[in-house]
Amino acid sequence: MPRLDSKAILQGRRSRYSMTLILGTTLSVLCMAGMLVYLWLLALAGGAAAGIDGGLGFGISLVAAVIPVCILVPLILMLDRIEPEPGWVLFFAFAWGAGVAVVASLLLNSWGLAHVTVPLFGQEAGDFLAASAVAPLVEESAKGAVLLILLWRRRHELDTFTDGVIYAGMVATGFAFTENILYFLSAFFDGTLVATFAIRGLVAPFGHPIYTAMIGIGVAYAAMRTGCLRLLAPVAGWAAAVLLHGMWNGSTYFGWHGLAAAYMVLFGVLMGVLALAARDRQRQIGAIARYLPPYVPTGLVTPADITMLSSLKGRRQAREWAARNAGRRGRESMREYQLAATELALLHQRMDAGLVRRDWKVHRDSFLALMHVARDTFLGRLPQPVAPGWAESPTDSGFLRRSDFAHVIAQARAQQEQTPRHGGQRGPR
Repeated sequence: MPRLDSKAILQGRRSRYSMTLILGTTLSVLCMAGMLVYLWLLALAGGAAAGIDGGLGFGISLVAAVIPVCILVPLILMLDRIEPEPGWVLFFAFAWGAGVAVVASLLLNSWGLAHVTVPLFGQEAGDFLAASAVAPLVEESAKGAVLLILLWRRRHELDTFTDGVIYAGMVATGFAFTENILYFLSAFFDGTLVATFAIRGLVAPFGHPIYTAMIGIGVAYAAMRTGCLRLLAPVAGWAAAVLLHGMWNGSTYFGWHGLAAAYMVLFGVLMGVLALAARDRQRQIGAIARYLPPYVPTGLVTPADITMLSSLKGRRQAREWAARNAGRRGRESMREYQLAATELALLHQRMDAGLVRRDWKVHRDSFLALMHVARDTFLGRLPQPVAPGWAESPTDSGFLRRSDFAHVIAQARAQQEQTPRHGGQRGPR
């Protein structure tokens, strides 16, 4: 009997593969590689002109740019440990920022500086306008484009405002990574690398993630709501991102006092984002407490499971117990059980909000099938049919009879087998 494709189920898809993600990630990686080659050649040319080792400067700049990434990415992912986002989608967002967004911004910013701001306003005023107006418009548009792609193709991933913040944070961190290499390389030749690294890497590494988080919040609102306002939310988020970005860039022309004032504003926005993430986590825990108890009579969920699922500490302890009971596969199965149960609760929450797709029953049945198989695995027994019984009326609430789960599992497997995979393969591995 074929195994369930757990990754596809947890991503709310019939197949874990997505042509949009494959093409988007490939383009992004190619652009990122091209930018790194361009910066390396730039370093070699600058080193030859200055009579120093440009290759060494590129290596130092690359390492210095990696350090903020290693700090930011774990902090961003910590915002949503109840329902972690798919790794492949997160990488797509990061690579888009480090590749496509940087290439587009470099070309458009250079063109705007050379053909618009400086010719119209002169060198000094043109440089100021390019930094405080043109660059924020271009860069936030380039970063925000990937969030619109996710809204179009992966709307179901945006369950909370925090999800939008996380994807925005990843694309912004990728953008800052490549941009920082350029800034650090320039500082290496100027002899100001330590000061530049202190400001961009340690004092204010949250700049780009905070700006683009505004777009992420707007996009998440559009994914979670109905009505006319959802059409305006991404635009409002983009405008807020541009204003914050322009404020920070413009503040650098007013010395340390300007930077301090801008820093305080960004710190206040960061506190607001963290408060929003805390509220979202409480809503997720509330969904678990509200929508999972009707499944207790099925045997797939117990009151102790609901308590466990409602805290990060309880989830961690459950994974540790599963590892002791059933080894590495037991730990992985417990993790899949926790994610599937959370997704099931959020699916019911979306049903109540009127946001579910017509095929919501397929996703519900897949989550239940995965919970059944995962539970049998971490309990250390072979899969068994579940005895008959009732949870709630299957016609009114969306819940199922206990006797339905045997065929639910079979249907979930059959549904995945019928879905063609890219490359001509059929069925799950």
